[in-house]
Amino acid sequence: MIVGLTGGIGSGKSAVSAQLKTLGIWVVDADQVAKDVVLVGSPALKSIAEHFGDQILLKNGALNRANLRQQIFLDKAQKQWLESLLHPLIGASINEQLNAGSSIYTVLESPLLLETLQYKKTDFVVVVDASETLQRQRASKRDGNTPAQIDAIINSQMQRKKRLERAHWVLDNQHDLSHLSSQVLQLHRHLCHIMEDQL
Repeated sequence: MIVGLTGGIGSGKSAVSAQLKTLGIWVVDADQVAKDVVLVGSPALKSIAEHFGDQILLKNGALNRANLRQQIFLDKAQKQWLESLLHPLIGASINEQLNAGSSIYTVLESPLLLETLQYKKTDFVVVVDASETLQRQRASKRDGNTPAQIDAIINSQMQRKKRLERAHWVLDNQHDLSHLSSQVLQLHRHLCHIMEDQL
């Protein structure tokens, strides 16, 4: 069984996946995969540099993400070109990593699980939920993002109400970590029961 784990920015997905890892669960992080496919020396990074020019690279040869973000925000055609290059690579890598999982169930953690077709890879969707006020506070504290940057990210993600409607299970992260932790244990037990019933 593949469990999709999602939630808005600053909702607490990383805290949930970290706890699941300590419980022995194999977690595939879609954000990390997206970073890995454009590592220095990768064919994808070479294609991006050829397309956008060398100013898209930092001095050490790594991708200048800030520059790239600017380019694709300003031009829809460039954004489509980039997505057509990266999405198949990211999808293939995610599939490979999901297949490598040997725990009782496997987790696909992705901020855009429901906004993309990634949810089709999953059998069960878990949403980590927090109010937009809390999301903004946490994202600002964690990443040092400006209110405008956080708003742009929130606006690019699915509306909270819609996300909750798509969930099989909701983890309420309005309180402290111990409150979240006890819910993660409850979820883990539930998922283990589902898998044991299928054996």
